[in-house]
Order: sequence, then structure tokens, then C-alpha cells
Amino acid sequence: MVKTMKKDNDFGYIFLKFILSPIFKLYYNPKIIGQENIPKTGPIIIAGNHKHLYDQCHVMISTKRVVHYLAKKEYFDSKMAWFFKLGKAIPVDRNNKDENAKNAALDILNNNGAIGIYPEGTRNKTNELLLPFKYGAVSLAKKSNAAIVPVAVIGDHKFRSKNLITKIGKPFQVNDMTIEEANIYLKKEIENLLKEKNNICK
Repeated sequence: MVKTMKKDNDFGYIFLKFILSPIFKLYYNPKIIGQENIPKTGPIIIAGNHKHLYDQCHVMISTKRVVHYLAKKEYFDSKMAWFFKLGKAIPVDRNNKDENAKNAALDILNNNGAIGIYPEGTRNKTNELLLPFKYGAVSLAKKSNAAIVPVAVIGDHKFRSKNLITKIGKPFQVNDMTIEEANIYLKKEIENLLKEKNNICK
């Protein structure tokens, strides 16, 4: 019974990806670097910078895995609710310590699933490279023994963009680090991806 429900639930994600991928690629012309770095099995947390509403689409088209992104609960009351529900996102109450969201994410990771999270906690609308990182990603990784996959989305979401790039770094474990050390390491990994010189598509 559980297996059937999981399969039915995943169908919505698979259908959304089937429709979304060619449209997204045709319209935005994204370049993806390092998609082979996303492990095909085992618990993973895909952690990246957050500049645009469609940042998660870059990851969705980069792997066959179902990636459950943590998203603010307000999205589930908006006109985009259908997208986040089909996309298997987990609603998060950012105004309170949301134990339900944390437990839902841990349950997925403990069952060898994939979680997507933005350590900045919100979209970065400043001129800073990255906002200060919250501890959710590294905390979940330590509690679940999941690998963290750093991601950087660079460029503009414009029609047939000339500079829209997704860089996927190599996964790493945080078991031997403190929470603080792991968060610093994660931020540095994403910073390095953002600063690499091959930022312009040719």
C-alpha cells in the first residue's frame, strides 16, 4: 500500500518534469556543468544559492531523482501552489521553528531520498554574493548521514539567455565537522562555484 502511494505521488513530479524540462531549456537556454556529481542513490541534500523563483528547475532537469525542495508555506497559498505541490516541495513556516517540515525532510533522507534547500533561507535580492547561511542544510546532513551537493546558479533568467549557468559541485559529508564548521565549508564551496571563471556561456 505504501509503495503504491509513493509511486502515485511521484507521478505528478515525473509528469511536471516531462512537461517542464523541454520548455525551460528552450526558453531560458541554461547550461549545466557537473550534473554527474549528483549521486544516483543514497540520501542527498542539494544546497544552492537562491536568486530566482525558478532556481529549483535547474536541479530538476539535472537529475532523474525526485528532489523535494523546502519552500516557504506562502507559496502553497499562491497562484503557483500547483507547481510546488506537483514538484513535491515541503512547505516551511519561516516564522516559527517548523518541526513538521524538518521531520518530513528527515523522513525522506532516512529513506535514501533527495532534499533541496537554500541555506540563505530566502531569495538574495542584494548585491552581496551570498546572504548569511542558516544551519538547516548541515543540521539535516548530520542527522541523516546525507551527502551535501553544492550548487550555484549564475546569470539571468531571460529568453534564450547567454549567461545562465548551473554549476554542480562534488558531494561531501559533514560527519566529522561541527555544525559551524560544516556551514562555513558549505558556504565556501558555493562561493567557489560562483567565482569560477567559466561563468559566461560561449
